[in-house]
Amino acid sequence: MKQEKDLNEKEEKATQEPVAETQNATGEAEATPAADEQENEAAPTEALEQKVAELTDRNLRLMAEFDNYRKRTLKERADLIKTAGENIFVNMLPLIDDFERALKAMETAQDVAAVKEGVQLIYDKFIKFLDQNGVKEIPTENAVFDVDRHEAVTTFPAPSEDMKGKIMDCVTKGYTLNDKVIRYPKVVVCD
Repeated sequence: MKQEKDLNEKEEKATQEPVAETQNATGEAEATPAADEQENEAAPTEALEQKVAELTDRNLRLMAEFDNYRKRTLKERADLIKTAGENIFVNMLPLIDDFERALKAMETAQDVAAVKEGVQLIYDKFIKFLDQNGVKEIPTENAVFDVDRHEAVTTFPAPSEDMKGKIMDCVTKGYTLNDKVIRYPKVVVCD
């Protein structure tokens, strides 16, 4: 009997839970536990959907911001490459002015030694300019031939045993820019 009574109580509870509302003594609707559960389940779902929408929006904004950053840096890099040599050319302009003055002076000059001295001053000024910008001449006179730093155009028999493998003559000077070879010197090597 007790089991039947417990079973009846469980059936009554089961039939009452799905009902969303019941009426109280005054005829007003009351919320039941099943309605509360549905509301509680809907609230976290809505909060999660709102959070997902928020994170998706933030992600899209970050992607757009990164894309704009990438485009801006590419443009800045392109502008920098275009104008990178500007400073060097601006510093070269006084040398061109000196050459033009020297050429004009050569037309009317009677004293060849003075013209020669003026051209030597311009040459020295130009070498100093190159040195200030990291360009240096590769030494070749009586240097040992180095395949990584010299280009052999021809070989000659060594006049003495101590000259073997050394540079006899330099046909064209070579230069480095900040220790990187930008033009190899063309040399004659003793063998």
